[in-house]
Amino acid sequence: MEELLTLRELLIKGDMSGALAIVDELEEMSKDDKINNIRSYAVVLLMHLIKQQAENRTTRSWDLSIRNSIRSIQTKNKRRKAGGTYLNTDELRLAILEAYPEALDRAATEVEEGRYTPKELAKLVNRDEISDRAIILISTNLED
Repeated sequence: MEELLTLRELLIKGDMSGALAIVDELEEMSKDDKINNIRSYAVVLLMHLIKQQAENRTTRSWDLSIRNSIRSIQTKNKRRKAGGTYLNTDELRLAILEAYPEALDRAATEVEEGRYTPKELAKLVNRDEISDRAIILISTNLED
């Protein structure tokens, strides 16, 4: 809110360069918020993809959680008025990779009832395959 008041003051004064700097800052804050939201949903998505690969099976509950996470990521990433997305594929991939360690930690508590440490589980699964699968799923229209 403080940034908006500062922006207003700068516009009234005619300080366009100062106003544009505030707009850039607001845009960055908004993008950071989107990234954090997407990352949270990515943790859940990746956790279930890790469990699927580690246990070579799935459950209806995991599948539902995966679909819900994908929908949430797609919704958060969509620019409603301007069209397009907040994060491009490379930025989305980076968010997925940043979420992976937390997802691995969570999955380790569930795979085979917590049999593996995160380090041991990491050796059983392929991070790149799981991350690529996550990107493909997020990029796919679920309504088809």
